[in-house]
Amino acid sequence: MLGEVSDVIWAPISAIIFYRMFGGTLGTFGSLFNFMEELFPGLDFIPTFTLSWVMQRITQGWREPKVKMKMQEQKA
Repeated sequence: MLGEVSDVIWAPISAIIFYRMFGGTLGTFGSLFNFMEELFPGLDFIPTFTLSWVMQRITQGWREPKVKMKMQEQKA
């Protein structure tokens, strides 16, 4: 009983923290997903913050080479 009550209190706080950490599209989608995950019982095992951090790092890795190539083309 205490776990469910604390999840209702924690859900909006967690969603706000998530949005402020990631921002943009990932923050918007992730905060909504995180909010729903916290409200529904049995879904607390999903590591939403960790998965989003990994996804953000992977997509940054894809973008960085493109940005470097554009900067080199502009210098030439």
